[in-house]
Amino acid sequence: MDPISTARHIFKQYYPRNHLMLASALSAGLVLVAMLAPEESAHGDRLRSEINGLVGNIDELRATSGISGERSATQQIMENVAKAAHEAALQNAERAFVTQVTVRQGDTLSSLFSQVGLSAQSLSRVINSSDESTVLNRLFPGNKLSFYVPEPGQLKRLEVFTSPLEGFVFTLNESRYDVEPIIRTPEIVQVVREGRIADSLFLAGQRAEIPANVIMSMADVFGGVIDFLLDPRQGDEFSIIYEEKYLDGQFVGTGQILAAQFINQGREHAAVRYETSAGEAGFFSPDGESMTKAFLKNPLDVFRISSNFNPNRMHPILNTIRAHRGTDYAAPTGTPVRATADGTVTWAARNGSYGKLIVIEHQGSFETKYAHLNDYASGIKKGSRVRQGEIIGYVGATGGATGPHLHYEFLVGGVHKDPRTIVDQLPLAIALDDTEMVRFRKHSQEILRQLTKNRPDSRLLSYNSYPISTQQL
Repeated sequence: MDPISTARHIFKQYYPRNHLMLASALSAGLVLVAMLAPEESAHGDRLRSEINGLVGNIDELRATSGISGERSATQQIMENVAKAAHEAALQNAERAFVTQVTVRQGDTLSSLFSQVGLSAQSLSRVINSSDESTVLNRLFPGNKLSFYVPEPGQLKRLEVFTSPLEGFVFTLNESRYDVEPIIRTPEIVQVVREGRIADSLFLAGQRAEIPANVIMSMADVFGGVIDFLLDPRQGDEFSIIYEEKYLDGQFVGTGQILAAQFINQGREHAAVRYETSAGEAGFFSPDGESMTKAFLKNPLDVFRISSNFNPNRMHPILNTIRAHRGTDYAAPTGTPVRATADGTVTWAARNGSYGKLIVIEHQGSFETKYAHLNDYASGIKKGSRVRQGEIIGYVGATGGATGPHLHYEFLVGGVHKDPRTIVDQLPLAIALDDTEMVRFRKHSQEILRQLTKNRPDSRLLSYNSYPISTQQL
């Protein structure tokens, strides 16, 4: 039985005879749109949604009295169906002239345009169309371009996606191209993952199917309370809640970390992402203390180091030496060195047995030294202002070093202190006041419950039971 006949048969069972004309018209329109609409496209989905809405109108038409009213409704629906079918036909016709290209290593704009039959003149018109055209000079392997060329040598539209969610569309307008941003909104899904360290944090994250960038971000969150080179031990556990982004059902990337827990040698650390009433976002412990400490515990990029050691070794940094006046971190030459706090560079040159040395002066009579460097980061010189976590140099073996490592010193008022313990005695960068704490606890309670659902002995459970006064909200 053909589709129209089938539709007539169904409608004959449920609707009065004088609705058959409407059903037949609607069925014919549905068949037409089904033939023309792209099977898997946002446009095709929109058309089908519109037709489904038209089908729903039949229930309302059942109350219509008189054949003339139904003829008018039928005529309106057919006009809408014809319009939708026309749009679908145009969409299909346009797709025949669209070429999608993925940027590969070694590609140039000229080669990409030539690949789709466009001349250097076409390229020049596009890149000179507006300031936004500079995006074409910042393409990387994996970026996608979509060329709409309805006639040989005529570029009518160019879509450039610098990520699955963002890009620009260049549309020909007489002799120039108008440029508009493309912003695609993904579906956000919250994900909870747990892991246990048997060798390294990085490999533990891999086993738990946590993306590397999320693990690295978690290490940054706890960078003020955990030295991820020296503190982690076999059996340490962690939990993390973060966002994943999906577009048309496909994973396109990760979003914010919402909360994380790390149990290091039996000591429980937790952090919750929170945006204050003033609009400032950061990570805070369950009792409202900022995770942004005055100083980082570790001046090295821990993951750059881990990737260069044998992952089968239990503790690849066991050859680290605690020096009398500081801490020596063994690491491959070239490993990035980070400033542990904001400050001003007071020395960036060779200094005897220190080799290439950087000295940073911080607010409050604090000073840090980074010795035996292989080189300095671009722009680092005496007088430079640096931010916490900024790369200032690279591990080396200059001066009196017998092998590549970083010698790190911490001074307070000119007196050397143990870099690994002094940090815990320093003040926090931010602490929530009493009014903000009420709002914070309301925000964090459910998140903390998710972190501790598999740990009934967690001390974080005590934070979940804090009473919240509705009078304070």
